[in-house]
Amino acid sequence: MAHILKTLNSWFWWENIWMPINVTWAHFVDRDGLVFPKAHQLYATIPYAFVLLIIRFFSERYIAMPLAKALGIKNVRRVKPQPNPVLESYFRECSKHPSQSDIQGLAKKCNCTVHLVEKWFRRRRNLEIPTVLRKFQEAFWRFSFYLTSSIAGFIFLCDKPWFYDIWQTWVGYPFQTLLPSQYWYYMAEISFYWSLLFTLGIDNKRKDFLAHVVHHLAAIGLMSGSWCANYVRLGTLVMFVHDTADFWLEAAKMFNYAHWEKTCNVLFIIFSIAFFITRIILFPFWILRATLYQPTYYSTTPVIAYFLFNGQLLILQGLHLYWGYLILKILKRFIFLKDLKDDRSDEEEEDSVTDNEEESIKNGNKNSCGSSKHLLNSSHH
Repeated sequence: MAHILKTLNSWFWWENIWMPINVTWAHFVDRDGLVFPKAHQLYATIPYAFVLLIIRFFSERYIAMPLAKALGIKNVRRVKPQPNPVLESYFRECSKHPSQSDIQGLAKKCNCTVHLVEKWFRRRRNLEIPTVLRKFQEAFWRFSFYLTSSIAGFIFLCDKPWFYDIWQTWVGYPFQTLLPSQYWYYMAEISFYWSLLFTLGIDNKRKDFLAHVVHHLAAIGLMSGSWCANYVRLGTLVMFVHDTADFWLEAAKMFNYAHWEKTCNVLFIIFSIAFFITRIILFPFWILRATLYQPTYYSTTPVIAYFLFNGQLLILQGLHLYWGYLILKILKRFIFLKDLKDDRSDEEEEDSVTDNEEESIKNGNKNSCGSSKHLLNSSHH
């Protein structure tokens, strides 16, 4: 087993995959004032990710919650439906949205009214949807990070020649020294996406959940690979282009949860403009041009990493087009229907069960007849 791992490791770090011709890993030893990225430095992103999670916890609790209260967002307590094994079994194994005929059958099994069964399912569905306060806290954390990283990225890049002349990203490659600002920019970004992966199970789950998983994995893989191959100058530009639109979206979400509709609309329009400029124009015609076309001027035989990195960048561009399509759908509905709802999130349903009704369904549970297994077998007829 150790021999296999050693062989795979040697294949993975084969210099012909990562380096231009006649360049070896031995050339990437710090010398003469030159500092190069090291693969082992990426291990630090895991503990850094947990540091970010700690920062997130305290910022959500002590900054986001008071801010939400100031904006009028209340911490609404979800009322759990009364325990009912028959309804719970149907909810988990059959459907969260039973048909009217199934609701009538369930009402008979539970010895209660159709109205109460409908209320039970509404309450049960609401339990699986994050509260507005929870959504606000999540949006606040993302807004805080994207805004901070955008400001930091601009400060780090504004005095660099490759920020204005994309050709400068290849001057002197691969022997380009690593700057302290580039180190911390990379560590923060990779750690942030690790932290997002760690919390995917508890964060607000949307219909484009799979796209987010692909995006986070592609982002981590791309940043890590570009770090090892010293594509750091291009990598920082890619990160900056991505972050500058995202904080506008998170700000729009926060004001949407607070029902500041006009502010939300303005922020979403600004986000849409920023998204299409950075992701649909700058990214393909500036970044991809620099990664696909310009390297041919510096080497007539592209290394394997050239195809790996550009493949991941093209995956990101595909996600940009997908999200751009969703944004256009939202803008179209906003322009013609004045509705700025995000279809990716489920909406909480109204819950108006009274105390008397609650007591009725509770008593009905005691008299419910039939087993859940029998109900599951009969509910399909």
